[in-house]
Amino acid sequence: MQSALKFPSDDRYSLDHDTENLIQRDLRYVWHPGYQLKTENNLKPLIVKAAKGSYLYLQNGNKVIDVISSWWCKTLGHQHPRLKKALYRQAETFEHVMLANTSNSTIVDLSEKLASLCPDLSKVFYASEGSTAIEIAIKMSLHSRVACGDYKRTDFIALKQGYHGESIAALSVGDLDLYCKLYYPLLFESQLLDNIPYVTSTHDPLWHDCSNIWPTIEKQLELFKETTTAIILEPIVQSVAGMKMYSQDFLQRLRQWSKRYNIHLIADEIMTGIGRTGEMLACKHANITPDFICLGKNLTSGWLALSAVLTSKSIYDCFYNEYTPEKTFSHSNTFSGNALAASIANELLNIFTETDICAQAKQLGKLMLNGMHNIASNTGMLENVRGIGAIVAADLINGKDDNKLMHNIYQEAIKHGLLLRPIGHTIYWLPPLNTKINTITEVTELTEKVLRIVKAKQ
Repeated sequence: MQSALKFPSDDRYSLDHDTENLIQRDLRYVWHPGYQLKTENNLKPLIVKAAKGSYLYLQNGNKVIDVISSWWCKTLGHQHPRLKKALYRQAETFEHVMLANTSNSTIVDLSEKLASLCPDLSKVFYASEGSTAIEIAIKMSLHSRVACGDYKRTDFIALKQGYHGESIAALSVGDLDLYCKLYYPLLFESQLLDNIPYVTSTHDPLWHDCSNIWPTIEKQLELFKETTTAIILEPIVQSVAGMKMYSQDFLQRLRQWSKRYNIHLIADEIMTGIGRTGEMLACKHANITPDFICLGKNLTSGWLALSAVLTSKSIYDCFYNEYTPEKTFSHSNTFSGNALAASIANELLNIFTETDICAQAKQLGKLMLNGMHNIASNTGMLENVRGIGAIVAADLINGKDDNKLMHNIYQEAIKHGLLLRPIGHTIYWLPPLNTKINTITEVTELTEKVLRIVKAKQ
């Protein structure tokens, strides 16, 4: 399904018909992330002219539904008017001043709002990209041990198939060879937990009780209880592993175990946080408070890069002393606490307070889950349908390791007005949380149509 491009009358949106020329200039100079380069040249980039809500408007006159929220960051969609106004208001005063020994009402307001998400974590440290927040939490955990004279805790435990970004420390606690394998000489070793109790929904018995599996997991943990500084995980949903969901009971037990042995828990809420799972924080599903929460892409609905690490006063107090290198957490980023980004995050959290976006995410998710189940039933092409909040995923039967098939699905989806980027053999939807119901209906119809066409061509 392709729709005619409808822009406001403003001549800023007049079509430039020389799309092919722009594509060739792009391919000459731009190195795009996430593509094999020869494939990229054959595929050609989409030239975006404008974006609004859940839609991207292309220069060739077509529009596509951004059903993956532009790599999971468009919390409230594109061009939200209140976020735009917040940015303009801040730009009228100042755009950025270094946060080292300065402050302003914008960053103080945001810090108060973020601290209220998890009241026991009242200290907020700012960065830009999400992977930088991960690096900060890793360093902060390790450094706090040194600051308190505990030199034996240097290990990190992570989950099998976890993903935390693509900077060096973030890769070191990840477990996806596509991103890690070639860089092993640069990485430090972390311990990986397996036998994770995966579920398909909150109605799955394992969601509520994983007691049969826990002893096997605890046996793995016991080996490192004296030397581990922190466990790092994506709470409830493992994103790049294929939107895999796991038991909240597992997360709760893991937190109880970590507290028993004075091991920090780092919750990577960069994708799951700010309403994506139907709660402001995915940790709330297990009713736990970690030692660190990393937030990122959802904070500004993708307008500007902003990330934050929330931690406790007890961690902060490890560094509160007279100056020595051991007692000073000296990490810094030029754009830490950028006022333009912070102003947008402030307004986004205001919108969440005034409007029950989390409830909208849950309702959206129910419709999406029902739609994916229908596609699985109607086509016979999908299995392991799963979902929580505004995340729904399913695995393509016989699609594992078939990169050509998944590439064909992506291309066919674009032809029919749908930005659908499979992860491995997983088809998933992760739209803006305020996506309209009729758009989800359209996404369901288009996804089924695309799968049928691709199947017929095999």
